[in-house]
Amino acid sequence: MSNINAKRQAPAAARNRAPIGDVLERELPDGGLVLEIASGTGEHALYFAQRFPGLTWQPSDPDPGALASIAAWRSDHPAANLLEPVELDASCEEWPTSRADAMVCINMVHISPWEASEGLFAGAARVLGRGDPLVLYGPYLEADVETVPSNLAFDENLKARDPRWGLRQLADVDRLADANGFDRTARYAMPANNLTLVYRKR
Repeated sequence: MSNINAKRQAPAAARNRAPIGDVLERELPDGGLVLEIASGTGEHALYFAQRFPGLTWQPSDPDPGALASIAAWRSDHPAANLLEPVELDASCEEWPTSRADAMVCINMVHISPWEASEGLFAGAARVLGRGDPLVLYGPYLEADVETVPSNLAFDENLKARDPRWGLRQLADVDRLADANGFDRTARYAMPANNLTLVYRKR
């Protein structure tokens, strides 16, 4: 039995999991290991593991409370293809997973220092093979797209909480991807003014 008190819930996860899943259905391989970075509450990991039974889902997070929440959701709703969560800080050079067939990272890039994004792409370059996808989800700033007021307010709120946080310019993320050997192959407009971005290793 898991400790129900360890469970965390993110209302946004229940709202966005199906639209994200629709994109993943198009972009993920039919089988193999998917490494999820910054799994948070664990609600996404559980949903995707159940939705994609042919894939093995490896959740991860650097926060002990998040790891406990992921484990609690996994214990109460066991899926054979949902692995125990592992501690992983994207900004670190040493990762507990050395090989994956795809990577997914939801709502981390804007709620973390830029070093985490740098580590994310560097790690993806080590872990993924040629043509494998790194899928990012969240709000971004685009030079040729007017930013909605709610995203501007969200950006200000994030920076007030931590000046190292904030919505990233998509052009900066693309440059970071290119420097690590990735090309952006898809951009999906998502509900609530978010984007799903797909980068594939050259």
